Amino acid sequence: MQDVLENNILRFWLDKMQDREHRGFYGQMTGDGRLVKDADKGGILSARILWTFSAAYRVLKKPEYLMAATRMKDYILEHFYDEEFGGTYWSVDYLGRPKDTKKQFYAIGFMIYGLSEYYRATGDEEALQYALKLYECIEEHSLDKQYNGYIEACTREWGEIADMRLSELDANYPKSQNTHLHIIEPYTNLYRAMRECVESGAWSVEGEMTQDQAHSTNLTPHSSLHTPRKDSSLPKLEASLRNLIDIFTDRILNPETHHLDLFFDMDWTRQAGRLESYGHDIECSWLMHEAALVLGDKEVLEKVEPIVQMVAKASEKGLRPDGSMIHEANLDSGHVDDDLHWWVQAENVVGWINIYQYFGDEDALQKALSCWQYIKDNLIDYENGEWFWSRHPDGTLNTVDDHAGFWKCPYHNSRMCLEIIERDL
Repeated sequence: MQDVLENNILRFWLDKMQDREHRGFYGQMTGDGRLVKDADKGGILSARILWTFSAAYRVLKKPEYLMAATRMKDYILEHFYDEEFGGTYWSVDYLGRPKDTKKQFYAIGFMIYGLSEYYRATGDEEALQYALKLYECIEEHSLDKQYNGYIEACTREWGEIADMRLSELDANYPKSQNTHLHIIEPYTNLYRAMRECVESGAWSVEGEMTQDQAHSTNLTPHSSLHTPRKDSSLPKLEASLRNLIDIFTDRILNPETHHLDLFFDMDWTRQAGRLESYGHDIECSWLMHEAALVLGDKEVLEKVEPIVQMVAKASEKGLRPDGSMIHEANLDSGHVDDDLHWWVQAENVVGWINIYQYFGDEDALQKALSCWQYIKDNLIDYENGEWFWSRHPDGTLNTVDDHAGFWKCPYHNSRMCLEIIERDL
């Protein structure tokens, strides 16, 4: 997996996707390998690149990964962060000018994910401060004070927006499982980063960075080296994380099917029919578990761990005999999206490895190994680098969807590799 991570995934992005003329990374390479230099640059793609190279540097310590992470972090702060209203834009054009300025909280969550990982890797105080600013944006503008949970999107100025969808494939409802999943994910990482800082002695109990620690961190030149501060964010962040875990267990989880329902009204009425997303189920099983593990509360773990196993078990409905997992199904219409997407396979591996590691399930290990074999045989592009978007059920290759782009990022697959490298198996 380390070989695939470094020589297939990361090498592709370093060699073929860095925009050396306009900075940052290019916004698209088509499924047939055509680089689109003037494509818009998406916030999700940019944040996921930041997370990927930050995590790779933290684990593998190679300077070229730090350079790529820093390149992306600086680009995000200069071009995506909205200095007037706060938050980050949905997209910029290839020159770095704001394109779609809506505030999609899914994307802002990924910005927190990337910035908090950069902080974990480098100790950069500027990255932490921006991650905390974006956390406050989500808490102020997305958190539903009446019914709880987080809404999908706002206008640039934080006003109401009619179309709240993440993409054309989504239903237009104010709350979704997907956005909550990618808010609990960055909140967990930000909380872990801040806890690590306290436990390492970098902060005092009150959250003040020590002078010796400030001198010893590898900060970028424009970071605030000598600004001690008392940070009250940690207890607030902990409360947010506890609340999100409860939202998943008490609201998003379907108690009858053990799948995670996808769309909701403001008052949590389930909407859009009987939809099952097997990739999100298995991904959520381990991310929800991760949140509880990082929180470190025994009672929360006792509540979450049976649910983690139930959700993983429910996702088995999407498994095929060769170890791959289909995307999703609409039980009302009978439509099944049985394409074998790259991201679903990556999360399938991590989800079952998590079940094996924490619950001793040997069958789960075999599921992970079978899917990893499917990935190696069918999804890795050994000629050009990176992974293909998907294969169709008949085995033919999908070359219509991007090889790299707004949604095709080095995140699910690189995270799979890093998770296996880092876990104590």
